[in-house]
Amino acid sequence: MDYRLDTLSNGLRIITSELPNSESATVTVWVAVGSRFESAKTSGLSHFLEHMVFKGSRKRPTAKDISEAIDSFGGEFNASTSKEWTNFYIKSRVGKIETAFDVLSDMVLNPVLDPKEIEKEKGVICEEIAMYEDTPMAKIDDIFENLIFKGSLMGRDIAGTKESVRGITKSDFVSYRGSHYVTDNLLLTVSGGINREKIIKLAEKYFDKVAEGDSLSSKNFISQQTGSQMLLRRKKNEQAHLILGFLGNERGHKKKYEEGILNSILGGGMSSRLFIEVREKRGLAYAVKAASEHYKETGYFGVYAGVDIKRIDEAIKVILDQMYGLAEGKYKITPKEITKAKEFIKGHMALSLEDTKTINGFFGLQELLLKKVETPKEVVEKIDRVKIDDVYEYAKSIFKAGRLNLAVIGPFDDEDRFRKLLY
Repeated sequence: MDYRLDTLSNGLRIITSELPNSESATVTVWVAVGSRFESAKTSGLSHFLEHMVFKGSRKRPTAKDISEAIDSFGGEFNASTSKEWTNFYIKSRVGKIETAFDVLSDMVLNPVLDPKEIEKEKGVICEEIAMYEDTPMAKIDDIFENLIFKGSLMGRDIAGTKESVRGITKSDFVSYRGSHYVTDNLLLTVSGGINREKIIKLAEKYFDKVAEGDSLSSKNFISQQTGSQMLLRRKKNEQAHLILGFLGNERGHKKKYEEGILNSILGGGMSSRLFIEVREKRGLAYAVKAASEHYKETGYFGVYAGVDIKRIDEAIKVILDQMYGLAEGKYKITPKEITKAKEFIKGHMALSLEDTKTINGFFGLQELLLKKVETPKEVVEKIDRVKIDDVYEYAKSIFKAGRLNLAVIGPFDDEDRFRKLLY
């Protein structure tokens, strides 16, 4: 699978990936801005704007007009917001790709931002915030980042708070868009059964009005962590949810493939070490998995588990034993195990890239945030070059007690019982 990167006459970048046998195509608009660019007063603005783009545009003034336009050709549409990027997409059959361009460009470039709709949507977002508060499996990610990035813009929730959301006005949206929705900060990705030349013409036609301008940088996160940390969110649940994680490396770091293989070995599937040790052997959890997250200048490696509240201490000990034990060479990595981990990663990547939306994400996020793209073939080659000693070395570099963080949601009152487990 390959791609082409072109720059339109107004400076807007566009990535195309042609899949001749595909009957569908996805058009995605990426903006290199997210919640870490907001002030305390406007916390949640990026996510709020994502909602407002669907509430009416110049050609289609209401949310109903937009949804009907997309439903009329059986399209799929949605958006996402992170701490560093926002995206909007429409997926359609190939024959309706120009309509997808028309609708998506109008939504993103010409949102109405009706003050009445803004006020109504505040209620919707406050209910969304409440929903996540009542969903510990989802909320634990926020709690963990509140802890590991505390004291910085990175430590805020993407959705903001109910108070900050209620204070946002139309002028905040207008100012924010003027600063961030500019050519240097935007990227267009299109993949599927398309023709590159035709797509470039459509992009020139429908995205010619993007304002020219340079992107704005966010304040760098500087960790103040000097030892193990923990954060307890008290909540009466039948199950406890936790993330154990270590401060790690930035997006695109040089050891990312070693990290991916380490991730796979520890918690990448139902035959991974943590799944076997935590769930199969001891019955401590239904769900347990390892994952890493990366940002411009930092990141982390974490393990999530939803555990029996009466056995949470045991679960924490087992997870830490597996991480430290691997780094110290106590639990050896075998040639068979590293081969399985590599094939797990390559197989999941191949399956995910059968979807044009995921293809846009694969190429788009690399270009948007790194301005450097590796193809799936190049990724596979780099994964295959990783050796067992490389994985040990990476584990040793990251699994250090002074970098350890524990976030817990559950019906507990004593934080000290958990702190004692971290040393």
